[in-house]
Amino acid sequence: MNKALLFIVSACMISFYSCKEEKNEAIAASKSIEHYTIEQFMDNESARANGFSSDKSKVLITSNRSGINNMYSTPSKGGELTPITQSDSSSVYGISYFPKDDRILFRMDGNGDEIFKLFVKDENGIKALTPLEGVRTSFRGWAKDGKSFFYGSNERDPQFLDHYEMNIEDYTSKMIYKVENTRDFNAMSDDGKYITLSEAINTNDSDLYIVNTETNEQKKVNATQSSNGHLDFSPDGKTLYFSTDAGAENSYVASYDIATGNIKRVTNNEWPVYSYYFTQNGTYTIFFTNEDAKTVMKVTEVATGKTIDFPEIDGQSVSSASFSRDETMALLTVGNSAKPTNMYSYDMNTKKYYQLTDVLNKDINADDLVEGKVVRFKSFDGVEIPAIYYQPKQASANNKVPALVLVHGGPGGQSRLNFSSRTQYLVNHGYAILAVNNRGSSGYGKTFYQMDNQNHGDKDLKDCIAGKDWLAQQEVIDADKIGIMGGSYGGFMTMAALTATPEEFKVGVNYFGVTNWVRTLKSIPPWWASFKDALYDEMGDPNTADSIRLKQISPLFHTDKVTKPLLVLQGAQDPRVLQVESDEIVAGVRKNGVPVEYVLFEDEGHGFVKKENQIEATKKVKEFLDQYLKGDTNKLEKTDL
Repeated sequence: MNKALLFIVSACMISFYSCKEEKNEAIAASKSIEHYTIEQFMDNESARANGFSSDKSKVLITSNRSGINNMYSTPSKGGELTPITQSDSSSVYGISYFPKDDRILFRMDGNGDEIFKLFVKDENGIKALTPLEGVRTSFRGWAKDGKSFFYGSNERDPQFLDHYEMNIEDYTSKMIYKVENTRDFNAMSDDGKYITLSEAINTNDSDLYIVNTETNEQKKVNATQSSNGHLDFSPDGKTLYFSTDAGAENSYVASYDIATGNIKRVTNNEWPVYSYYFTQNGTYTIFFTNEDAKTVMKVTEVATGKTIDFPEIDGQSVSSASFSRDETMALLTVGNSAKPTNMYSYDMNTKKYYQLTDVLNKDINADDLVEGKVVRFKSFDGVEIPAIYYQPKQASANNKVPALVLVHGGPGGQSRLNFSSRTQYLVNHGYAILAVNNRGSSGYGKTFYQMDNQNHGDKDLKDCIAGKDWLAQQEVIDADKIGIMGGSYGGFMTMAALTATPEEFKVGVNYFGVTNWVRTLKSIPPWWASFKDALYDEMGDPNTADSIRLKQISPLFHTDKVTKPLLVLQGAQDPRVLQVESDEIVAGVRKNGVPVEYVLFEDEGHGFVKKENQIEATKKVKEFLDQYLKGDTNKLEKTDL
């Protein structure tokens, strides 16, 4: 045998055994990963701590363990959750215990209509504190002395959330400040002398005003056009802390001396500010930044400037802390993209922590879950686009998997490194997911944020297509099986992709997406009035010549272009994206003879909060993808049918 032939035979043998070994490894990996049903994934509990009781013996928890959000209490050092409410229709969201007793303040709306009411739960039962029909209210904080709380209400005018104070002895209320024009109320100093108002200029920039309630004198805080937002007043009421991006790409914390008007930069953060505030007695400042889709917290002791280090728990960092009124204990939020969020209490003196929730379904092995990885790719014009990539553990070069480009809500939202049962379920069943933060997403500087202004459905869509192209280049992805999915603005992007670039994606999944921008922009809820002009600045004014372009980018008017299978999911009570948006897009696409499935939930709003509906929605998504993207109709798990 000559050397050349021997080399070829040897190479073939090596290739054969290498491929066989890779295939065996892929099969072994696939066998080692348990595949879970959507019921098992949705049995992961979603729980949030709402604060300590006045004596710190208990913690108020809002959880969906019953299938819908209800309130529970648990011992502050861990233990069983005891039900407080047992609603089986409207979701119940805890706010807090009362400062000096065990009464509980909470809120509810009407099955997702976002018209929230405030309620109190005491030994006599439940009482509506803001019962007026059609009136929207929002909790704004407890008074320093704990004898009253503040809230916003649009009972005077549907467009404006005026500022009210309610006495907790007899539940009588009075208006503290009447909001007028296009300015929104932000907050009030502890002594009640000052309040701040914001006025949107566009979706990034806003003016910040400080008002002396004794003289009614108003002063603009910011000197230049920039993004400005209230963060907190100093405990002595002499200084206002606010976020601004004046002279910078990302927002930072600045201070405003109320007496002199002097402004100083307080932080030198590289990533944008998420929040900054003082604890009840001013002992600590809590500073949050949004660092590459992840929340990072820094707690500082004011007197010493010392950073307070919290423990790393189970390999996860603490992303949030809220303190008891006496500042001796804190509630910690712990989790990541592969581990659902749990709550812990933490003793500031002993440095001990106690687990309050255990939300991962015991049937699920945490090792089978996938952590999101931040990646970046170049779009059509060279702009770098960040994204979060979830790769199924069973994926390999010899076991290529289908994929989805996932688009967040907005405009201006951001996909973040948070746990999602839906995402983990799809990844567990062999779908790679790329959550694209296309231009116009928040968290990456004001230039990037404004790149899609009056350009929606064009360059932002091209970013999503570039994400699809990035997926197609990964050796574990089946390049011929890539779909697009999203909710709200992400639903619009899904429909924009199927109408404007009908051959780019194999399928589309549209969760309550905008399909007619002219109608949507004309029908925004009245309580968004102060933001309407800014939204029109970004999207276009539907009452002007802009309506021509808005109609051009609205998928409803281009349904004849759709050639790929479509799944649409919608809540009938949605006040933001009306049901008619989904009704009409479905009717239009069906005329093409294209496979279209429509799932409508009568008792949901903008986003699905009831477990049974989340299960049904996600089950429909997987069945649809199995049939039209994976092409795997004969391999549907019996437990999923």
